[in-house]
Amino acid sequence: MTVADGTKSMESKPPIVLSGTALDAKHAPPLGLVDIGESKQAYIFRVSLPGVCKPQCNLKVDVSVDGRVEITGNIQDSEFMTNHNKCKPKVQQLAPSGKFSVSFNLPGRVDPRLVSPTFRKTGILEVVVMKHTIPVKQSSAPGTPALAS
Repeated sequence: MTVADGTKSMESKPPIVLSGTALDAKHAPPLGLVDIGESKQAYIFRVSLPGVCKPQCNLKVDVSVDGRVEITGNIQDSEFMTNHNKCKPKVQQLAPSGKFSVSFNLPGRVDPRLVSPTFRKTGILEVVVMKHTIPVKQSSAPGTPALAS
């Protein structure tokens, strides 16, 4: 879908790949729902990770130059469930414990050195990553036009 100025609309859903417990959570609140926004200088994305607790989950966000994002981690049972291990849940509606992975592509190239992730208490991972810019060479002689690398 395109808009009047010829740019792609962000309304189309990016292909998202889920694996591990993210894939096993059939009736759970969706693990790995993604929103992607864009400004002139950066992309921002938000990922839903319900049931993930930052200190115990070993959450890792990898962003590559081509805009590929991979989020990996580990969902652990809560202390409550561990302390009450004699109880077996009758319904499994939350993502089961274990490793998970969520991956998707941003609309363009990025600078993987300039990534700022924030994990909210609400289970939402928010990440700002700067777009890739091509540096312009500075010429040695004044008045000479600069050439891009």
